[in-house]
Amino acid sequence: MAQGCLKCLKLTMCAANFLCFMCGVAVLGFGVYMMINFRMAALTPTLANFNLANMLLISGIVITCVSFLGFLGALKENRCLLLTFFLLLFFLMLVELTVACLLLVYEGEIAELVQKDLNEGLEKARNSTDLSDWDLIQEQLDCCGVKNVTDWEGNVPESCCVTKCNGDNYRKTGCLAKLKTFFEENFLTTGISVIVLCIVEVLGMCFAMTLFCHISRSGLGYKL
Repeated sequence: MAQGCLKCLKLTMCAANFLCFMCGVAVLGFGVYMMINFRMAALTPTLANFNLANMLLISGIVITCVSFLGFLGALKENRCLLLTFFLLLFFLMLVELTVACLLLVYEGEIAELVQKDLNEGLEKARNSTDLSDWDLIQEQLDCCGVKNVTDWEGNVPESCCVTKCNGDNYRKTGCLAKLKTFFEENFLTTGISVIVLCIVEVLGMCFAMTLFCHISRSGLGYKL
């Protein structure tokens, strides 16, 4: 009976980590796609290294590596891999909770930093002929400038207009306000996602440690 339960646990861990691995590959591919097709560095020059594409790439690499360790450790019943998987999940959970707390505590400072960086990005865009990044964000979010159309100081791009520009049909809302609204609307979803992710990680750690203890009692060693 016990052997059957542990075999079921092993297969469950293998299947779950395989699915996570495939999700990681998908996230990694999406990050590469965004890096190639959506170069958003012109919006926030200082924060260019922290854009969505880079975050997706890093997340995809981490997910694939950790899930591969979990899959291989469960499949081969390898104590070393299972312990590494457990420690990585524990570390990732600590990082996620720390980042979530920092975002809540320093919300005002982060908003000011983003606003300052957007202003710098728009100032550079006014003196540039390439406005593809700003055109994309203004059309997608239905906004104009950082606060409003006056940020462009007369050099208003076509993407600021609702239809064809004729001097009075500019988009009324600034992109900073739209971004704030977007994050506020998705705050609950993000919070629930983080909680669910932490629960999954705790379950993964429990499964890994259970399998690890069984292998230790069985004296199977560090076989590959």
